[in-house]
Amino acid sequence: MPQYLLSVHHGDESPYATPEERDQAFADTGAVNAEMQASGVWVFAGGLHPSTTATVVRRTADGLLHTDGPFLDAKEHIGGFWILDVADDDTALAWADRAAVACRGDVEVRPFQGMPEE
Repeated sequence: MPQYLLSVHHGDESPYATPEERDQAFADTGAVNAEMQASGVWVFAGGLHPSTTATVVRRTADGLLHTDGPFLDAKEHIGGFWILDVADDDTALAWADRAAVACRGDVEVRPFQGMPEE
């Protein structure tokens, strides 16, 4: 089956109005994670520290350069992600719908390029 990346995007500020909203979003996301695992579509998932903790490795004419901060200068960054193994785009989108409601964030859905046959 194809694999999909479901990535959550938000700004560096907390997307939650209150600590209670944050705690509920974490609990709701945990429930969706458990459902993904139980259904067998879960491959891997994780939340990320703020983009300010990022390091970019750039290839230059003189070698490699490490710089602080995110690769893109943008208002929003990836805050977390899921990798799912599902039958098709519609199934990936259905899980993304549930994930967006649970985590209270925008979720981008992208298929991985063709996987070698096993």
